[in-house]
Amino acid sequence: MPTGLLQLFWLTLRLNFRSRLALVYGYLVPVFFLVAFATVFRADYPVLLPRMGQVLTVSILGGACFGFPTSLVADRERGVWRRYRLLPVGTGSLVAAIIAARLVIVASSAALQVAITRFIYHTHFPPHHLQAAIAFLVVAVSFLGLGLLIASLSDDVPAVQALGQSLFLPMIMIGGVAVPLVVLPTWAQAVAGFMPGRYAVEALQNGFNEAKDQVATGFDFFALAVIGIAAGAIGAKLFRWENGRRIGRPARRWIAAALLSWLLIGGAAAYTGHLITPPPVRAYELIADATINAVTYNGLPGDNELATTLSPPFKDGGKAAGMDVFTEKLRGWRPAHLEDAGQSVRNIICVATIADVGEDHREGQIARTVYDYLQDNFNRDQLRHALAWVALYPGDGNVITSAPELGLRHTFDPDLIRDRSALYARKYLGRVLGKIRD
Repeated sequence: MPTGLLQLFWLTLRLNFRSRLALVYGYLVPVFFLVAFATVFRADYPVLLPRMGQVLTVSILGGACFGFPTSLVADRERGVWRRYRLLPVGTGSLVAAIIAARLVIVASSAALQVAITRFIYHTHFPPHHLQAAIAFLVVAVSFLGLGLLIASLSDDVPAVQALGQSLFLPMIMIGGVAVPLVVLPTWAQAVAGFMPGRYAVEALQNGFNEAKDQVATGFDFFALAVIGIAAGAIGAKLFRWENGRRIGRPARRWIAAALLSWLLIGGAAAYTGHLITPPPVRAYELIADATINAVTYNGLPGDNELATTLSPPFKDGGKAAGMDVFTEKLRGWRPAHLEDAGQSVRNIICVATIADVGEDHREGQIARTVYDYLQDNFNRDQLRHALAWVALYPGDGNVITSAPELGLRHTFDPDLIRDRSALYARKYLGRVLGKIRD
């Protein structure tokens, strides 16, 4: 980047961090949305992990619809762009420097959100770092192209707010951004297929998913690139250097061209089967009955041995063993009540495992309580699939390494928890199928 453009880049950054309003919109509002998501979707465990694509998309979309175009139009009203026109550089270079500065601002806001989710809500960093970074870059550049078009069409700052809301609100409500796509009605999912917000969420979320949850993002990138390039190119063509200059009727035809890119993407999504999102299929649901029946139980430690201790069935519901209070705590334990039943089962089995590894004096009773709880709260078909998933795929999903809410405060190595949980899952599965006599 030439020296003059580099100075413009740094100047834009400095002016942004000097503006209280810019700091509020750029950092405080995204954090507010993050906290709101954590509150609404508090049943997720870890909190926000399945929502990171939505959280980051809201942040980028807000900056593109409001922060970026507002700064461009405000500078035009103050005559800044008219002075820039005297510089011996092209419009594209000037706009590119401004976009680069805005990209840094949006990236720092996203980094703040990821840091908060990691250190406050204990959500892990994206396991696919490169893919997450590429997805963020594609989404940010595409949305900033939309922001440039908003700035070019707006006569003043209030007009920016109006145009920005006309894009922001539909994508938030029915575009798969704030409201998860899978809970929207079929017609809304179809409409969302014409909006870039849906593809942004999918591309960003894929960077946070485990390997087995990866889905192809090629179409997402294609959709974002087409919409972003169309909006950015038309925004640059309609760019106005001076305040008071209006866009003529012939130029307004380019607006239709920008909207046409949305229609083309929606049509392509319908043709390729991307328009309607099917309900998510959990990994444990894919395990065949033949695979479950083929699980072996040879070599399992005995119920009275040091590893995977399991008490005999309670004759009084666990009251004499003093487990009634523990059972009540387990009923209110959040990781046991997730939308993903398979992950809930894995979390509950981790409770028995933590007590066993930690040599809790109630380890056998806790393991029995866990088994009784699983039988009481999951139907047989769901439970046997989930138990087989834990037993056969110990490396999948997430594990609980400590449960202080249940009085199990020590933290243990995740790999040890996974291995021991697989043993408990086989013991439980054998009992559910009648292959192990209780």
